[in-house]
This record gives sequence, C-alpha cells and structure tokens, in this order.
Amino acid sequence: MILVSACFAGFDVKYNGSNNVNLKIKKLFDEQKAIPVCPEVLGGLSIPREPAEIVGGDGNDVLDGTAKVVTNSGKDVTAQFLKGAYDTLKIAKEADASIVVLKERSPSCGSTMIYSGKFNGTKIKGNGVTAALLKRNGIKVISEENFLDFLDEID
Repeated sequence: MILVSACFAGFDVKYNGSNNVNLKIKKLFDEQKAIPVCPEVLGGLSIPREPAEIVGGDGNDVLDGTAKVVTNSGKDVTAQFLKGAYDTLKIAKEADASIVVLKERSPSCGSTMIYSGKFNGTKIKGNGVTAALLKRNGIKVISEENFLDFLDEID
C-alpha cells in the first residue's frame, strides 16, 4: 500500500480549492492500491485557504523549531502543518506504507523543492514539513515528478 497526496487522486484539497489530478496515481487510488492524504486538511486548514510557505528554512527546520510556516498575509500556521504531518505519519504507519507520493514544491509535501518563503515564486532545495517527518521515520518519499521511476515497486 502507498499513500498519495489527495490532490493527485482528484480531490479538491489544494489551497485554492482545486486539485492536481495525475491519472496514473488516480488509477492506483481507484484500484485501492493507494490511500489519499492531505496533510494541510488533516492539520485543520480550510479549503480554500491562503497560500503558505516555510520561512527561515525547510520542513526539517520547522520540525526542529527553527523555522515556521506562514500564510501570505503573515498568519502563523506552523501548528496546523505539524499536526497534519504527524497525522500523515500515523496513517502511513498504520497502512504499512512503503512509499508516499507527495506534491513537489508544497510546504507540506515537497520532497526536494519548496518555495522560498518570500511569496515571489522562487524555489529552493528542501523538504516540506510532512515529507521531512516521513523521511526522518524511514519512509520513502517521492514526488509526482519521479513517480514513474518507482511504479514497479508499487504494482
């Protein structure tokens, strides 16, 4: 069993109320081989919601308490991102998930790149909060961008 960002399975959970449907990932969900999760919704954030970025580092720094997640209007939503990350970890462990496919560049789900925290479209290397927590717990996190490389491990 794998976990996937719920937006890939066609759920309208993105900050702007839309999705990032990926037909290959949605097929895994439809075949009951994937469990959809949205850490931001699990953390209690609404749909739609203000865009948020990590300020002062990446998801590892948020987990260590040295960075925070804020919305573009300046609201601190770090607590919600942490709750969503830990809830996602719990689901991954309960499902004995071997792989988690998360949305690249997201402040929750980015597994190699996130936005810089300046709300200007600039990207930096780093993990989102959920991706960082899952990796710390030995769970393989991949993005939709390299998902096909791991398809044989999933089927």
